[in-house]
Parts: sequence; structure tokens; C-alpha cells
Amino acid sequence: MNKINYVRFDWAIKKLLRDKANYGILEGFIEVFLEKKECKILEILESESNNTFEDDKFNRVDIKAKSAEEEIFIVEIQLTRYVNYMERVLFGASKAVTEQLKEGDDYGKIHKVYSISIVYYDFGIGKDYLYVGNTKFVGVHCNDELLISEKEELTLFEKEQDKLKGKERKFKYNRHNAGEIMPTYYMIRVNSFDEEIKTAMDEWMEFLKNSEIKSSTQVPGLIEAKEVMKFERMTKEEQDAYIRHLDAIANEKEAILTAEIRGKIEGRAEGRAEGRAEGEIIGIEKQIKKTIFQLKKSGMTIETIATILELPIQDVERLLKE
Repeated sequence: MNKINYVRFDWAIKKLLRDKANYGILEGFIEVFLEKKECKILEILESESNNTFEDDKFNRVDIKAKSAEEEIFIVEIQLTRYVNYMERVLFGASKAVTEQLKEGDDYGKIHKVYSISIVYYDFGIGKDYLYVGNTKFVGVHCNDELLISEKEELTLFEKEQDKLKGKERKFKYNRHNAGEIMPTYYMIRVNSFDEEIKTAMDEWMEFLKNSEIKSSTQVPGLIEAKEVMKFERMTKEEQDAYIRHLDAIANEKEAILTAEIRGKIEGRAEGRAEGRAEGEIIGIEKQIKKTIFQLKKSGMTIETIATILELPIQDVERLLKE
């Protein structure tokens, strides 16, 4: 039986999941990884982080969605190393919070934000492939967790007004942790997944890592993806664009490998004879120069090349001119 080719999730999230007809894939993904019983995407939101330009292949591919319960989901795929990545994740979640309010709005309009990062490089040090970060308020002396009842948060005036009107106020929460409204962060380390496929999450991880879906899958999201994300379903123009995308990723990996080799050689050079070390450094610089030209030709900006190769921008500009 011939193997079915499915497009990568980073491509799908950029090109396919913005279509309302395909929301089921994203909903299933959220249900499985966030362990939510049911998630219904209401709309895909626009923000500065939603980039749909054809040439945006290298750094970030993300989507920002709002559920029927008005919770906000940021799903970001990071394909390569990024300096201060956790700070950027924090900024993205914080921005998703502030974008919910206009000047003069009540803070009660703020809804929960979930930040989901799918990382395709060896990020951080840890044994697991899924990490979750929550904010908790814990007593310094009693070690108890602070709980909040929204009824207790009403002002005396609001309570009197409700009493006069015979009104029973509806609350988002009955009783909840004080940190519950704070953003929750999910860090999915794709390269760290190497397990036997047993659970729904395992099947999703297999898809994220190898773009493979079991023909018998009953996993939310993957059922829909099994049909929608077939390579053969795309037009010739879409297939060509997707192949260019894969080439760009391959070139980027080569650039990273080159940078790592350069670092190793420079380290060895410190303990060797000056002439021999200099020759090796010149050789690796020629390879880096070749890589820079390839990446520039594929459409990558000088700033992005400098970030990937961990070089000063002026060095990249100099090698392009030589």
C-alpha cells in the first residue's frame, strides 16, 4: 500500500487552518493537548503576529484564534533557534491580553489566553516533550493557594444595585484560583518525542514530527486532517510553493549546521598552531559565505541570516559583498 503524503503542520496552520471549513483540525489539536472536552473556534483573529506573506518561511508561523467561550489561543510554530525565545512567547501572550481591551473598557472583559508553542529544534533541557506553565499564588507562610470568589469581588454599590433590581449576576467563574485568569503556556518540544504510539497525544506528536497519520485514527483533529492535508489535494501552484517551503527549511538546517561546525573549528583553532588553525577558519568561512548566498537567494533577509548563523549583521553584509 502506497504511503499517503501529508503536508507539514507548519504549512497547514499558515495556509489551510485559516479556512473556517478546516477549523475542526485546530479544535481537535487544542482538545487533545489542552485536555479540553470540547473547543469550538469562533474566528481567526488578526494581529501583528499573523503573517501571511509568501516569503515568511523562516522564523515564525502562528495563528491566533478565539473560541465560542471567547478564550484566546495563540498557536506558534518555531522552526529554528531564536534568541530570547521565552521572552518573545511572554510578549505574544501579553499582547493577546491587552488587545482584548479598548481604552476605558472594564478589566472584566479580559478572557483567558492560552499560548501554545510547537518547537522544532532542541529547545531547553528536559526529558519531556510537553511542558505546561501556569501562574499560582501560594502563601509564603501557610503554603496554601489563593482562591477568589467573584461574588466577593463585587463592590457594596454593585451588590445593592443587584438587590434593588432583583438581578442575579452571572459570573465567568464560581470559585477559582487567583492565577487562573493569567495566561497558560504550553511548550511542545517536537524533537523530544520518541515514544510508542498509544494515546491521542502520541498520534498528534507523530503527525507533528513526521507528518504521518494512521489510516484508522479516531483522534480529534487528525480525522479531518487525514483528508484536508493530503499533498495530492493541493493545486499545482500550492504544491510548488510547498516544495519551495521544504527546500527553505532544508537550507536553513544546513546554515545552522554550518554555524555549529564553525564554532567547533574555532574552538579547536585556539589550541593549534596559528597557521593551520587560520587555514581551517578560512575554509569554514568560505562555506559560511556560500550558505549566506544560498539563503539570500531563497529570499531570507540579512537580519534573519545573521540571527540563524549567530553573526553580526555587518559580517553578513561584508561576506555578501566579497
